[in-house]
Amino acid sequence: MHVPVAIIGAGPSGSLLAWILRQRGIESIVFENRSRAYVEGRIRAGVMEQNAVDLMIRAGVGERLQKECMYQPGVEIGINNTHHFIDFEKLIGIGVTVYGQSEVTKDLLAALDGVGHNVLYETPVTGVSDHHGDKITVTYEEGGVEKTMTADFVVGADGYHGASRKSIPDGGIKMHEKTYPLGWLGIMVKAKQSKPTAFFSFHDRGFALLSMRTPDIQRLYLQVANDENLDEWSDDRIWDELDTRLGTEGWELIRGEIFQKDLAPLRSFFCEEQRYGRMFLAGDAAHIVPPTGAKGLNSAFADISVLSAGLIQHYTKDDSSILDQYSKLAVERNVQTQRFSWANTAKYHIFPGTNSFERRMQQAELEYLVTDETAQTSYAKQHTGLPFAYWPEL
Repeated sequence: MHVPVAIIGAGPSGSLLAWILRQRGIESIVFENRSRAYVEGRIRAGVMEQNAVDLMIRAGVGERLQKECMYQPGVEIGINNTHHFIDFEKLIGIGVTVYGQSEVTKDLLAALDGVGHNVLYETPVTGVSDHHGDKITVTYEEGGVEKTMTADFVVGADGYHGASRKSIPDGGIKMHEKTYPLGWLGIMVKAKQSKPTAFFSFHDRGFALLSMRTPDIQRLYLQVANDENLDEWSDDRIWDELDTRLGTEGWELIRGEIFQKDLAPLRSFFCEEQRYGRMFLAGDAAHIVPPTGAKGLNSAFADISVLSAGLIQHYTKDDSSILDQYSKLAVERNVQTQRFSWANTAKYHIFPGTNSFERRMQQAELEYLVTDETAQTSYAKQHTGLPFAYWPEL
């Protein structure tokens, strides 16, 4: 078996790429080691930059997104129980869109299913080889039987722990990583909105975040130790701590039924190169950011925008110039996204071992942000997203 493009991972990156290529008549196959229900049910980010929204719409899979999304013109920032709104739309003319990553995935997989595209669920890839050969080889298990196929190119969109990046020999690409000494206790809640926009709060007891998925489903987070025991956090304790870190006079945090709790460690990771021979890395396989900047899905779509443009040009015009630039362009954008996410994490969280001077300087930086228009404009541009280097011809 041979296919032009083999895609590992049916999450947003892989499924979007498969869909875009199909629109231009370029054949691909998608390998996914989990079931479709599992892939669609994973709770991830819910904030989309306008470029990511536009890519979905241009690709013809944005109809439900446009109907059900929530547009947010800015963001609210808390500084030890004082609330400050930064109006992105007023500053730079654009805001962000709330639409859950799980909903993005459902839309893309439904579109692929609707045209009978070959997505192999519960089919783990066990290896990738011949990266620098005339063809690249994928080894996978289907129904308990090991099989192989070749491709012109492989796209590794199978996440941080996936097989694609692991297939690269030690030293093949340079990687950078930082693990933060804290985590996020996250909850999903059936409740009405307490705020019309996301609310990031700096507090002496630690960071807290109020965000939303729909008008009736809210997503909230508390900074905790990265080895926190969730069993010690009752619903009442969570709500009381959120009230302490988010509250202010004259405003009420609306409580509701907590139907999911999880603990997420914070990590920054990225590859200095996103290509190894005939294999391209995209999304979480190439980079992970702390959720403080809501950049994971958006960075993945930025990768796919350039990569799909390059593959389309390669196959329709016999021109590999964009494809040859993919790694450089993807890394250049991602480094700046990493910087923003890292800085945002440092800005809001109370890190173990910090002293009163450092915490007061954090507060002073936020006080400067909420009072200076130049600082707000810079923050708005970074929060709403950097441009995509290329767009696919659709």
